[in-house]
Amino acid sequence: MVDLSQKKIAIIVPCYNEALSIKQVVVAAKQALPQAEVWVCDNNSTDETGAIAREAGAKVVHEPKPGKGNAVRRLLRLIDADYVVMVDGDATYDLSVVKDLLEKAEDEQLDMVIGCRKPVEEAAYRSGHVWGNRWFTSLLQFFFGKGFTDILSGYRVMSRRFVRSFPCRSQGFALETEMCVHALELNAPVGEVETAYEARIEGSESKLSTYRDGFRILGMMLSLVLTEKPLFATGIGAAVCFLLAIPFYVPVLMTYFETGLVPRLPSFMLALSLTVISGIFLLVGMILYAIALNRREQKLLAYNS
Repeated sequence: MVDLSQKKIAIIVPCYNEALSIKQVVVAAKQALPQAEVWVCDNNSTDETGAIAREAGAKVVHEPKPGKGNAVRRLLRLIDADYVVMVDGDATYDLSVVKDLLEKAEDEQLDMVIGCRKPVEEAAYRSGHVWGNRWFTSLLQFFFGKGFTDILSGYRVMSRRFVRSFPCRSQGFALETEMCVHALELNAPVGEVETAYEARIEGSESKLSTYRDGFRILGMMLSLVLTEKPLFATGIGAAVCFLLAIPFYVPVLMTYFETGLVPRLPSFMLALSLTVISGIFLLVGMILYAIALNRREQKLLAYNS
């Protein structure tokens, strides 16, 4: 049995208009981990979320900028703990198993453990969200390698060094994707624990928009590909331009070898321009790669310290 009694643990709950469920979340967190500090970030709610959370015993901070990423960034800047547990304020995650996540992290010395969602009823996990999560998880594996099966879960445990090295650029629901990419880029040890996923309390509404936030998550992922794997991104552009140039080169070169003339000058100039653009893509990629390498080294230094 892993001893967590000497560990400083903080539970962070980013919230926007969760007055119906926040008390249940805070109470469940305190029951599951009596020694933990429970922090709630009221993300500019228009209801009584903040007041109810404070009455339930949580420490409450306010973040006027909308978006889950902004709320979590505010909390992470305030907290100093051996482990930080992040959970949503909609009472859909099972906090009674939070010790399982923490014990796995401590026993196996992991920097992040994700609570993989297992819906207890069909209404808990909309089919569009299930499909989107699987698609984004597969896309992440393609770009950055395998490591997770539920990258969009809002229930996770993070170590102190992971939190201190995490830049947290996201403003909204792309936060979880950024966390997973950060872990994979650092080659940090990670794990998963299957947890029950409940339907929302009747009367409350999900803040996640399937299409709007889906495009934002995709945008964040592509942005991370460009910043973390620039040669991969610019290499695609270089290859496309070079392949487009080939059909223009072929007839020009065939005519040149037959007659010694270049009668199709516009085709030749277009092919040459595409080749130059291809070279520029590669040059830009190499410059961005050097920058990305420096950034990765800085993050590793923060992580290892």
